Amino acid sequence: QVQLVESGGGLVQAGGSLRLSCAASGRTLFNYAMAWFRQAPGKEREFVAAISWGRTDLYYADYVKGRFAIARDNAKNTVILQMNSLKPEDTAVYYCAVKYGSSRASEMNEYNNWGQGTQVTVSS
Repeated sequence: QVQLVESGGGLVQAGGSLRLSCAASGRTLFNYAMAWFRQAPGKEREFVAAISWGRTDLYYADYVKGRFAIARDNAKNTVILQMNSLKPEDTAVYYCAVKYGSSRASEMNEYNNWGQGTQVTVSS
């Protein structure tokens, strides 16, 4: 079983930046994709970005393309989400998730393990 712990959330003004981190433990994530989802109050959880084990396949939701960047350090079993040019509509709880295989996966039910989430609040 994989345990995931997110960190780095907080309060930031619109236009600012935040860097989220997710540390995985419990097993080596060889050939696992790692991803970020988010859930705003009153809304369903939605896909943000995913990255393959080899870091060559990056997959972003249209609403974050050009502003967010996902990266991973396989030696440390971590995944990073660098968020720039933040907007109030980016306010949400951000969750880390993992799945075996391809990172071309944007549905929640494709991911097996989830973290507890970290709150990101963007003020206008």
